[in-house]
Amino acid sequence: MKRIKKGMLLTLAAVLGVTMAGCSSDGKETASKQEGKTNGAPTKIVFLTPGDNAAKGLQPGDRVLAEINKRLNIDLEVKFVPESGFEKINIAMATGDLPDVVTINYPSPSLKQWIDEGLLVPLNDYLGQMPTVKDKLEKNLQWSSVKGKYYGYPFIEERSNINLAYRADWLDTLGLKPPQTLDEFYAALKAIATKDPDKNGKDDTYGITAEKGNAPFNFILYAYGLPHGDWVLDSGGKVVPIFEHPAFKQGMQYLRKLWDEKLIDPEFLLNDSQKREEKFYQGKVGFMQAPLFRHVNRLETSLQKVTPNGKLGFVAPPAGPDGKRGMNSTPKSGLFTAVTKNAKNPAKAGQFIEFMLSKEGRSLLELGIEGVHYTKQSDKIVYNEEERAKDGFAAKGWSHPLAWGSVVWPLTENYLPQTEPQSDRAKQSVDLATKNMVPNLLNTTTGEEVELGSVLNELYKQYFTEMMTGKRGIDAGIAELSKKWRDQGGSKVLEAVNKAYQAQKK
Repeated sequence: MKRIKKGMLLTLAAVLGVTMAGCSSDGKETASKQEGKTNGAPTKIVFLTPGDNAAKGLQPGDRVLAEINKRLNIDLEVKFVPESGFEKINIAMATGDLPDVVTINYPSPSLKQWIDEGLLVPLNDYLGQMPTVKDKLEKNLQWSSVKGKYYGYPFIEERSNINLAYRADWLDTLGLKPPQTLDEFYAALKAIATKDPDKNGKDDTYGITAEKGNAPFNFILYAYGLPHGDWVLDSGGKVVPIFEHPAFKQGMQYLRKLWDEKLIDPEFLLNDSQKREEKFYQGKVGFMQAPLFRHVNRLETSLQKVTPNGKLGFVAPPAGPDGKRGMNSTPKSGLFTAVTKNAKNPAKAGQFIEFMLSKEGRSLLELGIEGVHYTKQSDKIVYNEEERAKDGFAAKGWSHPLAWGSVVWPLTENYLPQTEPQSDRAKQSVDLATKNMVPNLLNTTTGEEVELGSVLNELYKQYFTEMMTGKRGIDAGIAELSKKWRDQGGSKVLEAVNKAYQAQKK
């Protein structure tokens, strides 16, 4: 990331197209406000974040922001970029006009550069005033420190909502139970593809579809005993890529069989998430790997708009010959919220991050102000939708624009409003998916992985697809992939991850 002089850019707001909101009456800041840490006046805090794409924008006079300001004695200004708009955050940081608090993707080359260049403030000296952050860092995230210093709060999802979803009405029609093993899974896909489950008299159904990406069928590899989601050990105890584990070849042979028998949607590589779901609704496929949780009711309702008697089911991934199973790997990437060197009062900026993560902050951002945005009747929450709408809360009991996308997501909190239909099934899907998460061999991501990961992943995806679809032989394909992968940077990555693995064992 090259340095960009201020004079070479338009104003930050114009370049980024950010949404800005604050609670000053006239938008002007006095010197006394900027020096609030010494005279008791509110401390100005500028927060730059990708936020939540599904949220509404912040509006002038937002009462939740005013409440945050009152509780923390700050004057908060929020600058949103579009969700996943990390490049725009990089541009903002490159101007030198730094916010006080910033959220970036983790891990990332930009974050490493910011730390190397001293743009972020270590939080160690302020953790005494950040008990929630301190507890999470020291219990589960010690590895995120850099030479003993914590440069921010890394939010990495601790739970999963990825399950194997299926047309329960089709399995009922075919007289089949939800598959529990690879053999039963094959039988279910075969029946869906050949026995006209929608009774339309046409040969127009496939067993399963997927979304283009790195790991659409990894649950098959886990069934054959792939032990980790990131790396594996060879017979000599060295870290090697997953495609060199015996489970990869066995899983690829199974997938080739599904492909050859036309049980897999032949156009799955063209699917984004919307297209994948549409095929499910429209009776083109019987199974798909999909995120559930708050999507359970949405998916089933959308299905029933096309097929009134349609039913959504979800099931654990099929078990392999030795009873092993897994759905997706434990995440190692996420978001990182940090205090920059621009913060005139780093302790106060740290307290803002703490508030966003604390029980007090979560309650305010999820529910609002009691007596204004909601009331309680025993254990029941009554949402005042009219008042909530004035402050940007999402409809039907959902949250404030600042609630998600910087330090947490609803899945981590297992948060659903009491208005959510089928909330029991939604939470059941999370329990099932989390139970079937596959651990990683390494708990860190090396700089070499960040640097070379995209090139190596594209090579892997190419060979995976070509072996599965018969464009390459499986044995020859694995051998060629091993060589090309190393030649294109994999050897450098393996050297780094082996060092990291040895350090982790100490």
